[in-house]
Amino acid sequence: MKDTFKTKRDIKEIIVHCTATAADKDIGVADIDRYHRSLGWRGCGYHWVVRLDGTVEAGRPEGDDGAHCTGHNHISIGVAYCGGIDGRGAPADTRTAEQRTALRRLLGDIIARYPGAKICGHRDFAAKACPCFDATTEYADLCER
Repeated sequence: MKDTFKTKRDIKEIIVHCTATAADKDIGVADIDRYHRSLGWRGCGYHWVVRLDGTVEAGRPEGDDGAHCTGHNHISIGVAYCGGIDGRGAPADTRTAEQRTALRRLLGDIIARYPGAKICGHRDFAAKACPCFDATTEYADLCER
């Protein structure tokens, strides 16, 4: 990804989410956009979405505030992987191998555009399991570059 994505917003956080959908439900930005609009939002609240096969889709432009983490939308980039709910309907880290690879690459690209930003999970700011793993620890090495 090129610097053309860089925003004038003061980005301090990259917040990782899950979509809280079943692990085998293949959804993308268009589906999330429809759902978020049904809530009265102006579209997909995430800036980036990683599908089950590792495809990365652009959601809301990075230059626009997100709608993904109350109190942090103006200083963050929101990234979501599709999944987060296991076969019993419980929160779980359901990332596919392709999602793990794509997320790491995407987060590395984003942190390169916003040096000094920290990578966090939604659960670090809200009483939720999302993204169902410890994003801060898993991606700490990307923030140390």
